[in-house]
Amino acid sequence: MALSRSARLGTLATAAVSFLVIAAAPAPTAGAPGIGDPYFPQLGNGGFDARHYGLDIAYDPDSGRLDGRTTLTARATQNLSSFDLDLQQLEITKVEVDGRRARFTRDGDEVTVTPRRALAKGRDFTVTVTYGGIPEPLGGPIVFGSKYGWMKTADGVFVACEPNAASTWFPSSDHPADKATYDIRIKAPKGLTGVSNGRLVSTYDRGDSTYTHWRESRPMATYLATATIGKFDVRTGRTPGGTPIYVAIDPVLKNSNNVDVYAVTAAATDYWSQVFGPYPFEETGAIVDDMPEAGFSLEVQSKPAYSAVRSETTIVHELAHQWFGDSVSVAQWKDIWLNEGFATYAQWLWAEHQGTRSAHDSFLAAYNARPADAAFWQIKVADPQRDTMFASAVYQRGAMTLQALRERIGDQAFFKLLPTWTRLHRYGNADTADFVRLAERISGQQLDDLFDTWLFTTGKPSL
Repeated sequence: MALSRSARLGTLATAAVSFLVIAAAPAPTAGAPGIGDPYFPQLGNGGFDARHYGLDIAYDPDSGRLDGRTTLTARATQNLSSFDLDLQQLEITKVEVDGRRARFTRDGDEVTVTPRRALAKGRDFTVTVTYGGIPEPLGGPIVFGSKYGWMKTADGVFVACEPNAASTWFPSSDHPADKATYDIRIKAPKGLTGVSNGRLVSTYDRGDSTYTHWRESRPMATYLATATIGKFDVRTGRTPGGTPIYVAIDPVLKNSNNVDVYAVTAAATDYWSQVFGPYPFEETGAIVDDMPEAGFSLEVQSKPAYSAVRSETTIVHELAHQWFGDSVSVAQWKDIWLNEGFATYAQWLWAEHQGTRSAHDSFLAAYNARPADAAFWQIKVADPQRDTMFASAVYQRGAMTLQALRERIGDQAFFKLLPTWTRLHRYGNADTADFVRLAERISGQQLDDLFDTWLFTTGKPSL
């Protein structure tokens, strides 16, 4: 087809404008190796936004070996020449970007992936990593001196990863600021059950193996993902309020504790739905595993994981985290009081709800139990530092902050504040400044002095 002179001139003009637009686009550059969290500078990764993880794992409890294939769907947030993933310990055998082999290098826990072609800003892409090895738990002072992460049990594995152990079992952008949805498929020896987040899509036996497929359709931080495997007695149903519930208990522990995990989980889920706003996930539940080395329990999304710590007050604490920590997650780890202070305060609210002690009396008991020269009062709750981010002050003084706030602004404003907070930041991230602003807006009061005293200043406040 021939073009007229005017059409040819128009085509040339369009081509010139397109050239200028292309020439003005930034050249592709490498994504940052970390999100920039001051406590964990290398965790998370820049240059892309994680959207969905497809995790396919096979675990052999006898050898301890894990073989996995992770497919991450992400969106480029800049023109990317390369990008990083977090992966600890395990060996990578192949990396593909959009189905084509890609080069990769490793520097410690950082994996740098270089696709064959640069990725344009705004483009969705997939990266598939095939890997394997024997995962090891992490240790050190952070989590009460306990081991955490991928922990072998007598019949399988207990997986609880806060704050930085998700990347010990799958490559990821391992920071709560980069949430995604998940499909988690677990292959385990026949007779063992793989329990994970969200709803159970399918389970079946083939040969000597059992396959389970779980789907978490709500955004989730990496540290909240689990693939706990073992022998479990499973009970399913619905809470009185109608939320689906799935409780898996190691038969070894069935009669070792007086608490009815299923009943308390159902009751607490429904009560918190009244106080904190609608339950944010598709299912509630619990994973109770025989793992005494793990001196903690964890608010695994949709199914908190309980090890050596099992009690009614622990259950209500971990379920409160489904709102405070799981649905509304920290922007940086220094904001951890927004998780732990709130869940601890929920324990005080539960006692008040049960009629055993008022939150005011719980506050006084915690306050009076510690003399002014106690090390407890030397933690700055709003920035407790990495190795003491789970210090008792973050929990207890964080809860005291909320009771002090409640008594300042009154019950009407306070119990409007909590569900408003969970609604505004549902499935997202927030920080302390966000909470202070919202508290001031809802109460109509200036609250800098209160928060400065309780969160940003060391020493025992005067009452």
